[in-house]
Amino acid sequence: MKEGLLYDKLPGSRVQCNVCQWRCNIGPGKYGVCQVRRNDDGVLHLLNYVQVSSAAVDPVEKKPLFHFFPGSLCFSLGSWGCNFHCEHCQNWQISCVEEPAKADGLREISPHEAIRLSKESNAGGIAWTYNEPTVWFEYTLDSAKLAKENGLYTVYVTNGYITSEALDIIGPYLDCWRVDIKGFSDDLYKSLARIPHWRGILDMAKRAQEKWSMHVEVVTNIIPTMNDDEEQLNGIARWIHDELGELTPWHVTRFYPQYRLMGLPPTPIATLEKAYDIGKRAGLHFVYLGNVPGHSSENTMCYSCNNVVIRRVGYSTEVLGVDGSKCKFCGSELNMKTKFGWRDSRR
Repeated sequence: MKEGLLYDKLPGSRVQCNVCQWRCNIGPGKYGVCQVRRNDDGVLHLLNYVQVSSAAVDPVEKKPLFHFFPGSLCFSLGSWGCNFHCEHCQNWQISCVEEPAKADGLREISPHEAIRLSKESNAGGIAWTYNEPTVWFEYTLDSAKLAKENGLYTVYVTNGYITSEALDIIGPYLDCWRVDIKGFSDDLYKSLARIPHWRGILDMAKRAQEKWSMHVEVVTNIIPTMNDDEEQLNGIARWIHDELGELTPWHVTRFYPQYRLMGLPPTPIATLEKAYDIGKRAGLHFVYLGNVPGHSSENTMCYSCNNVVIRRVGYSTEVLGVDGSKCKFCGSELNMKTKFGWRDSRR
């Protein structure tokens, strides 16, 4: 076990964890919402520090990230536990567990070993994904520091429910914030993820971009009858445009029945195309349909000259017209981070 990095000691041997926005007040012998942080006689311990449930070398497009080192490989790691309890969780076997013995296939991989495996796999970088990386904060922080020392990019695939304190600690070592915005209403977040105060997710996405110069891409998994109404989709699209900028990619992805939502159908393609149109009308230049292999919206097209600059079929990626961060054909800015055009000058 490893002592937690961000917590306050309270009277009566209680502690308050300050890693995520739940800010759990935890009594002795009890756990936080995430189930991976336990109060042992007034000391907050992290239970999953080097415990890895999933490790794979993925195309970065699988995160999904379409404007961040396109075509590169990304070493992806996940542990167990989560601070959300989503009804449609795709990785519920590792996220929705209450003790490590019930998580599938755990093994130990130290931060140094994770970096070694990343480099051996010829990955351009490392991503913490599969379960929520915020609840794995101390491990991801140690690993991110080593990754930057070794010339690897770093990615959080996150629900965004981190605190500003935690974000500011890891911010200097994170290059990319791939955040879910699941909907745009109190009712949606309460019913889908049991989160009462969700607007802090928006604040942290903006902070990641503005304070720490992270590349940000947004994903909304569109679920029939829950977040597929025009009011919520318009709210998300307008917020991305107004707060993150018109060049921020928005991935609207197809829901497939999972976990506790097995009674719902997959998202109709027409619903995804409606969301695409909403994003475009809001002024977003890059809206992508996800989980629909072969759809034309997988491609990146320059909004200025209409040339296809990146062609995609599933996870097969062909870079055709990117010069640094810009369109090779007309010079328009694409908000593209590439091996040739993006250098981290924050540190």
